[in-house]
Amino acid sequence: MQTGLTILLMVVIGAVIGGLTNSLAIMMLFRPYKPLYLGKRQIPFTPGLIPKRRSELAEQMGKIVVNHLLTPESIKRKFVNGDFQKEAENLAKKEIARLLNTEKTPAELLGKLGFEDGKAKAEEQLDAFIEKKYETLMDKYRHKPIKEVLAPELLAKAESRIPVISDYIAQKGEDYFSSIEGKMRIQRLVDDFVKGRSGVLGNMLQMVMGNVNLADKIQPEIIKFLRSEGTKDMIAALLQKEWMKVLDWEAARIEEQFERKNIIKSIKLYVRKIIKADDLMDTPLSKLAEPFTETLVEKAVPGLVGMAGEWLSNRMDIIMERLHLADIIKQQVESFSVERLEEMVLSISRRELKMITYLGALLGGIIGLLQGFLVLFI
Repeated sequence: MQTGLTILLMVVIGAVIGGLTNSLAIMMLFRPYKPLYLGKRQIPFTPGLIPKRRSELAEQMGKIVVNHLLTPESIKRKFVNGDFQKEAENLAKKEIARLLNTEKTPAELLGKLGFEDGKAKAEEQLDAFIEKKYETLMDKYRHKPIKEVLAPELLAKAESRIPVISDYIAQKGEDYFSSIEGKMRIQRLVDDFVKGRSGVLGNMLQMVMGNVNLADKIQPEIIKFLRSEGTKDMIAALLQKEWMKVLDWEAARIEEQFERKNIIKSIKLYVRKIIKADDLMDTPLSKLAEPFTETLVEKAVPGLVGMAGEWLSNRMDIIMERLHLADIIKQQVESFSVERLEEMVLSISRRELKMITYLGALLGGIIGLLQGFLVLFI
């Protein structure tokens, strides 16, 4: 009976020693957090392993993550993964739709981005774009004839307006000479003509005219002349002739005739009249985007997501290098307190560490049992 108690006691003692030894070894990974001193001598094994090697641990963790876990190749595979692309596409659609359906105006959105006085900025950008575009086109077409610069459809449309312009000129002439102002103009011209003829010819004209008002005679004839189809055809023919000459002009001559600043000013006024930047900047984005929201979300977004994924994938090596992820991870780990590191490790491996403690107790118990048998038989 005493022999059995001796063996059992040795097994218990061995198990306790084995369990406590392993538990102490695990504890010494983290504790103590700071070095301990006996007088001026530092006590061995203080601080614990992880507090002592925290800087090296942080550096190695950074290298492991960058070299083996978060590699450019693994991220590239993620970008080209069909499920990821679908998820990114759905997220982009949701965010774009939310943005386009907002009641905020472009001016308000620009203000949030730090662009004060968005209207003025928009007009400045529009003016700069017009000037740049004008210079680009003029550099390309400055020494080419107009007929090679304008589109055939535009040339045909302009030529088709010549008869209309001819009728307009004739009508305006008729309206003018039918008015009192026109009649007075005719009278002054006749008077100037007669006064300019001195001598025998002048006297003869005055004798023949007597008290007759030539303006009353000439006005109906001028009106009749302007109303005739022959006059309109003549005006149209003259316009056609001049138009053909203009088509042979180089674009530089047009710029010289009307001056560059005046041309650009006219273009700006025309574009502003069409675009109405002030109204656009104060219109809710949902209203502005309404005509093309569905097209943009359903057709443009998938293509843009694919392009963005391809662009990022092709440049991932450079991006990862510029991010210096290893340094970021190292700095982050070094910023952790030892208590937090201990908590992180224990939260992940608490069960395994307990099993190691139990294993130590088991091995200690087995060793105690063997020792008991050795003592019994020796």
